[in-house]
Amino acid sequence: MARTRNFNWDPIFLLSQIVSMQSLHYLTLSLLIPPLLSMFAEPISLNYEGGAANVGMIMDWREMAGRATVRGIHGEDRWSSYSWAWIGGKRVGYGLHEDRWDGRTDPMRGWIIAFCWIIACSADIYYLFALIRRPRLILDFALTLVFNHLVLTTYYSASIPTSLFFWLVMIGGSVLTVIVAEQLCVKREMNEGLIVPPVEADEEAADDMELGVLLPRRD
Repeated sequence: MARTRNFNWDPIFLLSQIVSMQSLHYLTLSLLIPPLLSMFAEPISLNYEGGAANVGMIMDWREMAGRATVRGIHGEDRWSSYSWAWIGGKRVGYGLHEDRWDGRTDPMRGWIIAFCWIIACSADIYYLFALIRRPRLILDFALTLVFNHLVLTTYYSASIPTSLFFWLVMIGGSVLTVIVAEQLCVKREMNEGLIVPPVEADEEAADDMELGVLLPRRD
């Protein structure tokens, strides 16, 4: 008698999968963004934003959108004569009073972070293929990952993402992940369904095949 699989809803297992996917996604970003920013981003403005290893490069949507994240004492987004930058809890300099930097953001930084996000979404294809496995769950987990990031980045930046570029990157990465991961999982299930277990070439194995059930019996 064939064994029936148990597909009961397991909230602990489900949460562990969600946490694993989110952690692997951010781990991939943390391995990609700092070295690429260090090599290609404008170094002076990057230092004023906390450096390439600053968590805001991953969690702040304004970094991808190319918007200023340093605020003045009155909360202005743009640099004023009273604005300053902080690194590691220490004030490192004033914006327009510093000869080394005029307070403008580096557009290359946003493109680098967006590129790293797409690469991380490509890595998510393997994570979904290995951890989730079932094709009908790929869309749910991919959208859950993006939704969780939207909640976290909104909380981190204290503002809802309003950048069209940011939303295009989120949508493009999600579409790439869902389409490719679903196709890979469907292909695997089809291949597994076509596997026929080997049968030993002896009389007992031949009797167990019950050919009488497969072929019509002639009297």
